[in-house]
Amino acid sequence: MSWYTKLSQYFPVEEMKSQEHMEILLKEQGDIYHKDEGPNHVLMYAEFDEFIFIDYLFVSGAARGQGLGRKLIENLKMKNKAIILEVEPIDYEDTDTEKRLRFYKREGFEHAQSIGYRRLSLATNEVNQLEILFWSPTNESEEAIFEAMRKTYNLIHTYKDKEVYGRSYQSVNDVLTYNKKNDSDDILSDV
Repeated sequence: MSWYTKLSQYFPVEEMKSQEHMEILLKEQGDIYHKDEGPNHVLMYAEFDEFIFIDYLFVSGAARGQGLGRKLIENLKMKNKAIILEVEPIDYEDTDTEKRLRFYKREGFEHAQSIGYRRLSLATNEVNQLEILFWSPTNESEEAIFEAMRKTYNLIHTYKDKEVYGRSYQSVNDVLTYNKKNDSDDILSDV
């Protein structure tokens, strides 16, 4: 099974980039966009000077519970940079969402409660709400995480979007919001 098939069978369609988009990123943005693939995992991530963004992390069902996900995260942590990722809120009809959150909580990730993320999916034309999780060796502020997400959105998520999908994603200002009050619930508190 190809790396893209593994990802597309695991992640919801509204969260998936097209294979063409990811292959363009790997080819044209290969200095920052990377694929780490093995028989039981696929990790797609962008590495910038100041942080790492995990685009997709897939560990096969056969390898879950054996420490592979933890090892992949530990390898990224050794780079001593903030690590940021997007997750969907808990869907009680999909037990994987809660397991995913529990995994990231065990790995020391925090919920960036002040960051809002709502993007119209070009695949489904529906608004997709995601939450931002982060791990930081230097106690980065949520404002710094917000700026890193803006950079990721502009350089990775929307890279050649019109060329690939025939239309552009929304602007970063329409998708990401920052509220200093931190008044949303911590999605990791109950997992």
